[in-house]
Amino acid sequence: MKHQRIIVTDPTLRDGSHACSHQISVEQIRRYATAAEAAGVDYLEVGHGNGLGASSLQVGLSLVPEREMLATARACLKQTGLSVHVMPGFATAKREIANAIEVGVDLFRVGSHCTEADLTQRHISYVRNAGKEAWGVLMMTHMASKEVLLEESKKMQSYGAQGIMLMDSAGAAVPDDVKQKIGLLAEKLEVPVGFHAHNNLGLSVANSLAALEVGARILDGTARGFGAGAGNAPLELIVAAMQRLGYSCRADLYKVLDAGELAEELFAENLPVSNSITIVSGLAGVFSGFAKPVQRAAKQMGVDPRDVFVELGKRKVVGGQEDLILEVASELAARQKPVADGKPR
Repeated sequence: MKHQRIIVTDPTLRDGSHACSHQISVEQIRRYATAAEAAGVDYLEVGHGNGLGASSLQVGLSLVPEREMLATARACLKQTGLSVHVMPGFATAKREIANAIEVGVDLFRVGSHCTEADLTQRHISYVRNAGKEAWGVLMMTHMASKEVLLEESKKMQSYGAQGIMLMDSAGAAVPDDVKQKIGLLAEKLEVPVGFHAHNNLGLSVANSLAALEVGARILDGTARGFGAGAGNAPLELIVAAMQRLGYSCRADLYKVLDAGELAEELFAENLPVSNSITIVSGLAGVFSGFAKPVQRAAKQMGVDPRDVFVELGKRKVVGGQEDLILEVASELAARQKPVADGKPR
């Protein structure tokens, strides 16, 4: 499979939005998009961390209006395609997707929870009928078996998806998990399969290479790992490792390294780090983007954020259920509150 060129997608300006509370500026978009074009990545993904139409009080307001973000990146890209993330709970076909098509988006990656592919049918069909490329994205894939993921992927393929991405949204996977799931999809599907790693357990690069080993043809990576929680698979490490192992891609390693240096300058205050919170988040299997809201809620209620993550994991909370974070923190605080006899409740 090494003779097949690997498609490299760079969601630095989308997943990285989580890391800075969706406050990426026009100038940052312009400068990084220019570097991504020079680096030769196949697609650059841009927008709010939760995708089209997601800017809101619930999950965070973007600094820059969506159309301006996309138009700014579009003006910088010639050979690199412009990609967006689409979640049906936030984006509508006739408003957000139609607007993105008008701006000139090339690829729509339509995502759902790993067991809810049915929700993507209308959006994928709309994109394909408009003559644009659509991939299906299954998120939080540690929460489903390989057999379930195959069935959900087949649904997306039947809707017209031209690629299928599995996202390890919580950074909970280990290489054997990835090999089993990606391997089955690569064997059984008619479209290319890809993998999007998070680094909560420090395995993002190992997991990405495991995906390639069993037939993945698409990999996500972000400059310096810029992304939610502990971050994503660092793009520069992915491309370097691929070169070392003999995989072919369009990206130029030195230009990718340059893009990483730029990202370190542009996003210095928000680059991801591995810490006790992100590690527990991965072990608990909770969406990496919950890191900042969990820390805020834990501080407000005076509880350990790690305990909040553990409880969220027990409840199998997923993206879109951010309102439960404060509820969980409040319940933990109530359990710890002393009563009149001085004993904990």
